[in-house]
Amino acid sequence: MSLLRSIFPCLNDLSDSVIPKWGNEDAPWEILDDSEEDGIEGQLSKLIEGEGTIFIHPSARVSESAMIEGPCYVGPDAEIRHCAYLRRGSWICRGSIVGNSSEIKNSVLLPGAKAPHFNYVGDSIVGSNANLGAGVKLSNVRNDRALISVVSFDGGRIETELVKMGALVGDGSQIGCNAVTNPGSLIAPNSMIKPNETVTGCFGTMS
Repeated sequence: MSLLRSIFPCLNDLSDSVIPKWGNEDAPWEILDDSEEDGIEGQLSKLIEGEGTIFIHPSARVSESAMIEGPCYVGPDAEIRHCAYLRRGSWICRGSIVGNSSEIKNSVLLPGAKAPHFNYVGDSIVGSNANLGAGVKLSNVRNDRALISVVSFDGGRIETELVKMGALVGDGSQIGCNAVTNPGSLIAPNSMIKPNETVTGCFGTMS
C-alpha cells in the first residue's frame, strides 16, 4: 500500500467527495509544491476555472468575519467560523471545520477534519475526522530555511526538496491542545498526541 493510502485510508472510499489528485502516492507532499501545475493551487485553479477564484458550496456555512483568499475550495457542509483565515491553496473538504482565528495555508482538510480553535495549518494534509486541539500548530518552515526531509515509518530518510512542508496527519488522529508538529512530520492514523507535545519525524505505528 502506498504511503498516501496508509496515512489516509479514507481515500479508498471518497467517491462522493471533491478531493485533490496525487501523482506520486509514495511522496504525497509533492502536491504541496505551489510552483507545480499539479500542486494544490494548480489543481484548484483548474477545478474552479480561474486563478484566484473561490468556490463555496451552497451548503457550507461561512462567517461574515472570515477572510478567504483564492484559489480556495470550501466543500459541502463545511464550516468556516469567526475570524478564520483561509489563505491561497486552502482545500476544505466536505464536513470539515475551520474555527475561530484558525489559519489554513496551502493545505488540505480531508472530509470531517477539524481545526476549530486558534490553529495554524501550513502546507499540510489533515486526514478525515482528525482533530486539532486548541492552539495546535503544524509548523511548515525550518528555522534555518533548509530543505525539509521526512523520516518514514521504516526509519528511512527522504529528501522532499521542499522549503515548506508541515505535517501529514493521519485519519482519525487526535492532537492535544498546544501541541506543535515540526516540519515534515508524519502521523499515523488514529494517533493520540498529548497536549503540549512537540512531534518531530514520524509518530505512531502503521497497521
